[in-house]
Order: sequence, then structure tokens, then C-alpha cells
Amino acid sequence: MTGVLAGFELRNLGSELLAGITLVTIAIPLNIGYAQIAGLPPTAGLYALIVPTVVYALTVSSRQVVVSPDAAAAALVASSLGGLAAAGSDAYLTMALAQAIICGAVLLLMAVCRLGFLANFLSEPILVGFVGGLALDILVSQAAKMLGIHLESGEEFVGKLIGLIGGLVEANPWSALISALSLGVIVLGRRLSPLVPWALIVLVGATAAVAVAGAEEAGVAVLGEVPAGLPVLTLPTLGLHEWLLLIPSALALTAVISVEGLLVSRSYAERRGYPVDADRDLAAYGLANVAAGLSGSFSVGSSTSRTAAMDQAGSRTQLPSLLLAAVTLILLLFGTGLLESIPSPAIGAIVAVAVAPLLGLRKLRRLWRLDRFEFAVAAVCFLVTVLVGSIPGIIVAFVLALINLARRAAHPAIDVLAVPGEAGAAPVSPDADSERLIAGSGTVSAPGVLVIRLAAPLFFANAEEFMRTIRRSVDAAAESGEPVRHLVLDLEAVTDVDVTAADGFARLREWLDARQIEIGFSRVRTGALPRLRRFGVIAEPDRVYASNREALRHTRER
Repeated sequence: MTGVLAGFELRNLGSELLAGITLVTIAIPLNIGYAQIAGLPPTAGLYALIVPTVVYALTVSSRQVVVSPDAAAAALVASSLGGLAAAGSDAYLTMALAQAIICGAVLLLMAVCRLGFLANFLSEPILVGFVGGLALDILVSQAAKMLGIHLESGEEFVGKLIGLIGGLVEANPWSALISALSLGVIVLGRRLSPLVPWALIVLVGATAAVAVAGAEEAGVAVLGEVPAGLPVLTLPTLGLHEWLLLIPSALALTAVISVEGLLVSRSYAERRGYPVDADRDLAAYGLANVAAGLSGSFSVGSSTSRTAAMDQAGSRTQLPSLLLAAVTLILLLFGTGLLESIPSPAIGAIVAVAVAPLLGLRKLRRLWRLDRFEFAVAAVCFLVTVLVGSIPGIIVAFVLALINLARRAAHPAIDVLAVPGEAGAAPVSPDADSERLIAGSGTVSAPGVLVIRLAAPLFFANAEEFMRTIRRSVDAAAESGEPVRHLVLDLEAVTDVDVTAADGFARLREWLDARQIEIGFSRVRTGALPRLRRFGVIAEPDRVYASNREALRHTRER
């Protein structure tokens, strides 16, 4: 089956429905917690499971990725709106809805312009640092909730941490006990049986315990009244200035949603062997976010934890998401009274367990072991996000992505395949030398011949490095007493050239002419040859060889 509910077959109906029940037990308690992180009423989290979920499930190309508010999106909403309106107020909610609509509109624009490839520009270290910083901020907030400590809304991380430490003397022992027991049940329970809905068990058990023991009278905070009824489709009413104020944070949300969503989608598609369309997925995220903003919810993106749970449960379609929407709809119509006495410490414990892996400690250790520069990139994103804020964090993430890209582009792989020297000085025969040159491995000696290969497009960022390498190699050969007479450039990997590189190459050609060095080209790509000729990199008199072997044979004969 293709299109809507791709991958669905009647023989899979049982497993898909069972996966849907699993998704219900995971998503409802988590969405209540994420709504609280965002500073929004519980209904904002539940509404996200209805219209946005259905819209996404019917339009996305991925068969498995689950859409929902997640910890990173919730933290971004809270940190970006905290300075614009008081958390929990009508103005705050209206801004959250408008933010989701802007985010959706940008995602739709990206899909129309086929910009899905832009998701590849935020590397794993950048995401690890940024999401890890958000996770630490969330954990401090949830720790306060688990201990019954009140923190002022809109506080940045340092203020929250100071408030948490200062409030320890006023911690509520009943809240701390509920939190400790909830954490123990979830953590130990998952080790014993990962498929059991321990979060739901904790909510039911904690709610019953609070009711029996009268813990609410002892100061334990509970969820409170949850309005019953369906989400109402409305357009947020804001002034132009307020809409403009929301654009930076909406762009930050767009970046996180698109990058994380497309990476997760591609990962599961490759693992399970089905096709995905990045631009169609962007459109699905865009429509889901517009639907969220119009139906009383906040920004939604891919849920890595829920997608992993569905994959583990054997789901290979979007049917569990549709079942989740239906169950949530029934809950909002007939069962909101069951939610009112849920203790906040239990919700905090559930969210803390879900968010803890996002700290990325294992990934940071791996980066430290593999590449210190990549680790530094992740660490900078982490610290800026924690100490300065989420919006500066995402800006720094993009800047670091550009710096990292420029650094790599400016230092391409440049291989010196052959150096001037007596043929007998080579460790292998000339014919074998030629074969090694064709294969692109090793360095050989050839009388008066220098063969260099650039393994990248020739453009402004790497042109100077390429020319510098050629000059150094020519000078080194002259100092060794084996001057270069023929320079052969292997252009097999050169797919493009720009004006800056062409101008630099013209100066290099003058430098080579002054030293009476003949230039030739080998293995030029057919598609790149016209452009290389038009830009003057390859001139009419220059020889173009089909292979390095042909280039060596020709220079030896001469």
C-alpha cells in the first residue's frame, strides 16, 4: 500500500493496534508533562495528539516517525516566550499558538522550495550540544517540581538553579517521596520489562496514593482541573509587532524540528527498507504545526523516544498515531476528571526519565574520544544554550556549522601522486606505478613529473590551498635537485569551478610558465570539462589525458 498508511496490510492489523495502545500509554502522560514544561495548560499537550497527529499521519512519507511536542520544543517555547508574557496567561497561550503557525509556515515554504537538504547542515555534535543544553534546563525545572519547590516562570538556567538550591530547605517531603518512588518504578521496571507502560502505572498508582493518603492537603501539587471538550479551531489574534517578535524563536523551532525529524525519518527508512521524501516530510511537519496553532496546541516535531517504542513494538505504519488521536479524543470528551488528581511530582519524574538521555553524555564521551574539535563544537553549543539561552544557542549552532563547513572546505584532500625523480628510485616498476596512480594510492617517482589530485570542487574556499600545495611541491622538487618539467593535475574528483578559483589558477599558470613547467590534466570529468574550459582553467593548448598512466607514458616519451 502506498501513500496514506503506506505499508499497512490486514495481516498486520493486530500488531499495529497493540503498538497503538502502547503509544497511548506513553504519549498522554508525556504530553501533559511537556505542556507544563512549555508553561501551557495540560490541554495544550493533549490537543497536540488529535488534529496535528492526524494531519501528520495522513501526509508524511515516513511510515514510523511519531509527531508530537517533545522536550526540546517545549523548552524552546518556554525560554522564548517567558520574556514576552507570563506563563499560563491567555497572552502566553496565544503567542504559543502563533509561534506554531509561523513555524509551520516556514516548514511549508522549505518544502515548496525543496530545501530538505538543508537539514544536513547541522551536524551531530551541534545537535548533541544544543539538545543537551535544553535537557539540562528541563531537568532543573523537573527536579524543583519533584521536590515541591516553586520556581519563578521565565527564569533562565542560572536563576532556576539558584532557586532550586535555595529552596531545598523548603522541599516538601511527600513530594520528594512520590518522586523517588516514581523514579524507582520507572527505571527498575524498564530494566525488568521494557514493553510494560510503567509511566502509566506510575500515574495511576501515584494518583491513587495521593487520594488515599490525603497528600494534596500536605502540600503535594496536583494537575488540577482539565477542561473537557474538543479543541476549537481558532486563529490567534496578535498585533503585527508581536507576530514579528515570534519569528526568531519560530525559526529556531523550525531548525530543530526539520533537522531532527528528517534525520530520524531517514534513519528508520534505511533500517526498515522503505523510501522517504524529505520535502514531503517537511510539508507534513508544516501542516501539523499549522494545525497545532489553530487547534490550541504548540509546536510539534518528531518524537525519537516514541518512534523507537513503536519500532520496538513492531509497528511499520502510521496507524498507531491515528489510534492515539481517537483515544485522546475520547479522553477529552469523557475522562478529563481522571486527570485532575495526578500529582505533579509523578509527572516530573516521568518527564525527567524521558529527558535524561537527551543530555547526550555517552555521545559527548564518544566525541571526546574520536575528535576533540567536534567535542569542542558540542561543548560550546551546550554551554551557550544553558548559560545564555535557547535562541542564542541555535544561532551559535548555525554559526559553528558554517565555520565547520568552511574549515573542511578550505582544507580539502590534496594527494601528491607522483614526484620528480629517477624512475629506478621508485619502489615498484613504472607499469606498477601507473596502476597505483590509476587506483589513486601511493606516491611514485617519475622523471621530471609531478602529479597532484584535488579531491573536491575547485572554488574560492580551497583554491589558495590547492595553489599553495602545488607551489610547495614544485619548490621542494627543485631543492632536491629533481626539478619539475611536467605538472599533471588529476581532476577526477573536481566537479565544479568558480570565478575566484579560475582567477587564482591563471596566476598559478603564469608562475609555472616563468619556470618553464608544462601543465596537463588527467581524468577530467566529462560534465566538468566545458565549464573548466569556459573559465580558462584548461586552455586549448593543454593536453588532457584519459588516465594517469597515459600522462606518465606521454611525459616519459618526451
